Formats: sequence, C-alpha cells, structure tokens
Amino acid sequence: MTQPFSKKTPIKKSNKTRSSGFPSSASNKPAAKPQSRANSRSRPKAKTVSNPVIVLFNKPFDVLCQFTDEQGRQTLKDYIPVPGVYAAGRLDRDSEGLLLLTNDGKLQSQLTEPKKKTYKTYWAQVEGVPTDEDLEKLRLGVELKDGMTLPAKIQIMDNPKVWPRTPPIRERANIPTTWLEIQICEGRNRQVRRMTAHIGFPTLRLIRYKIGQWSLDDLNNGEFKQIDIKSTRNG
Repeated sequence: MTQPFSKKTPIKKSNKTRSSGFPSSASNKPAAKPQSRANSRSRPKAKTVSNPVIVLFNKPFDVLCQFTDEQGRQTLKDYIPVPGVYAAGRLDRDSEGLLLLTNDGKLQSQLTEPKKKTYKTYWAQVEGVPTDEDLEKLRLGVELKDGMTLPAKIQIMDNPKVWPRTPPIRERANIPTTWLEIQICEGRNRQVRRMTAHIGFPTLRLIRYKIGQWSLDDLNNGEFKQIDIKSTRNG
C-alpha cells in the first residue's frame, strides 16, 4: 500500500502549465405546467460529445478546484490547459490528490450521482492513534450534523510514499500521527475530515488517491494526464 504510483495508461502528462434560477411569476394561480418546464430546464440531459476525454490531475495543496478566482489565488487554470473540461466532483482547497475532469456530461453525472455509489479512496493522516474499536464506528456510520453517514471502508495503513506538502502539516512532538485508508461513496462537504474529528482524531492531511477505477498511479503532484475515452474503450 506504500508504493502507489504505477499507471498502465500514460497518455499525456504535463508539469505545471497555464492553461439558473427559476423565473418568477406574478400570478397567484397554480402554474403546474410552467413549473414543470422550469424543472426540466434546470435538469438538462447529459450531453454526448464526439471527442470525450478524461483529465486526471494530482491537485496540490492550496489550489482552488475551479478555473477562475477574483482574488488571484491558484486555480486549475494554472495547471490544466485542456479546453472544455469540468471537474466531476470537487476537492477542497486544503486537500490534495486526484481530481477528475471531463467534457463527457454522462460520465460527469455518473461520478457525482450519489445513487451510483462511485467509491473514492482517501489517505488521511490523523492526529493520534485510533483503535480498531474507534474505526468500527465509521464502518457502521456516524451521525453528523447533516445526518448519518453511509458505512465506510477503513483501515490503518503504512505511511505512504508521497510528495512533501508545502507548507508542511503542524505536528505536535508529543502526539503521534496515523495514516488511514478510507473509502466512501458519498460526497458531502468536508466529509472525511468531519468523520475523523467525530471519533476524536482530527485530520491533518488529506489526499484523495482514487475515484472509481482511476487513481494517482504514476502521476506526480501538480501533473495531469489526458485520456482519450474512445481509444480506451476501443482498446
């Protein structure tokens, strides 16, 4: 588990590079049909594209998961020059690791739809040394402010051989840390951090290693890899 990066599909790799609301109605009468049309517009069908691609990106710490920012902070535009792709799901600014972008609306919808239960694997460095009894609580599901979590797959792992974080995490000399492998199929806001904090072990560093079948293998921090979906399917 400590030798992560070995990918079979080296297509394209690069280091850092540049790269609706509903209409209001003044009528007090029920408007079933207009509302139905509005709902239809707010949930467009996923578009099919002639040249579907996937971009796998190893997002560094402190990079925003968007292409623009009025405050001048680092965004995806500073790393990914591929036009027309959008993130399938998000990754917090203070989290690192795998972000998947695509121009394929169907794939994007599939990866972000909770009912599809696409598992994401995270490596979390937590403060302290949780016991198996502590971790069992997450395996069964815990009650957070936004409701019960689904059961998580979780285990203690060896320290992964990953890139150094800049800036490094703040460790306390008298408190050890532990790396956990956590697999969840939900996408709530800051869910992994809230889960480990709930059982008394705050997350100090969080890396997403895998989304479904795609992983960080052979992808250094700050690099991206472009995959032609058609070639992959035909091959």
